[in-house]
Order: sequence, then C-alpha cells, then structure tokens
Amino acid sequence: MKKIYKIEDGKKLCGVCGGIAEYFDIDVVLVRVLWLLGFLCAGVGLIAYVVCAVCFPKKSEIQ
Repeated sequence: MKKIYKIEDGKKLCGVCGGIAEYFDIDVVLVRVLWLLGFLCAGVGLIAYVVCAVCFPKKSEIQ
C-alpha cells in the first residue's frame, strides 16, 4: 500500500515535493514547477506547501 510522505534525502526545503514525486512516480522537477506555478497564482501553492509540510510524516516515521 502506497503512502505519501516527506523525503529526507535530496530535499530542498521540507521534502514535500520529493515525497509527492515518489508517490506518483514522476520527476521531482515537474512537481517543483507545479508548486511554483501554484505559488505564483495568488500564493495558493505556498499555503498548500506549508499544510503538506506540517501534515505529511517523514519517510523514516512510516517505515
């Protein structure tokens, strides 16, 4: 069963984008670009990132 989490290796800020990229099996750069576009659209991406950073567990906590 797949679970979403924050990564600890290779993270830039909190590891949210890396965790989402691993969950959906896509490139982390694509996820980061989507977050940036969300941020540029009225700051929604920033709010969503902060919520995910607080709510997502670390990878080491779920394994």
